[in-house]
Amino acid sequence: MGKKTLLSWSSGKDSAWTLYLLQQDPGVELAGLFTVINRKYNRASMHATRLDLLQKQADAAGMELRIIELPDQCSNEECDAIMAEFIVACEEEGIECIAFGDLFLEDIRSYRENQLRRTKIMPLFPLWKIPTARLAEQMLTAGMEAYISSVDLARLPASFAGKKWSRTLLNTIPAEYDLCGENGEMHTIVVGGPMFHQTIRVRIGEIIERNGFAYADIIPV
Repeated sequence: MGKKTLLSWSSGKDSAWTLYLLQQDPGVELAGLFTVINRKYNRASMHATRLDLLQKQADAAGMELRIIELPDQCSNEECDAIMAEFIVACEEEGIECIAFGDLFLEDIRSYRENQLRRTKIMPLFPLWKIPTARLAEQMLTAGMEAYISSVDLARLPASFAGKKWSRTLLNTIPAEYDLCGENGEMHTIVVGGPMFHQTIRVRIGEIIERNGFAYADIIPV
């Protein structure tokens, strides 16, 4: 029996690929996904994923979905306190590992590790340091389907929002930006791939610009 593991689920391609790798790891017993959402908008932060779409992703993966609600305009202190309470509950339940889809941002990894340092829960980073061009090719070759849900307008044009994440699109990204959006260039929502039992049907709704980002409303149908 593998270690009882939760996966931090952003709804995007990196967490989905992490799920795929964990599904194949005999040392892991997947205990579910957890997602942080904005309580005011009822959506996953940055990815702007609707709650009903998050649930469809979990259902397609055959996983339980746990929701952590954060208030709008949540301070770092409030966020840390809410996450600490969640982690304590996980430890009491017997969760042994929490997995993350981070690639190479050292400060983010250190933050995750510090969150778990006083617990018996071990952080896992299955994608750590995989070159993003290779990672993107692995995902696309395996049949991952995803749409771009948000774009940092300081890096990429608003026209990227709502587009399918594909080789054709990746070829238009300037060389100075990361193909997997690890620096926040873009965020995605996964609708299909080898980690799911079925593909989720969606349509692209309204695209809005707010606070320097373009957001595409990706709606399950």
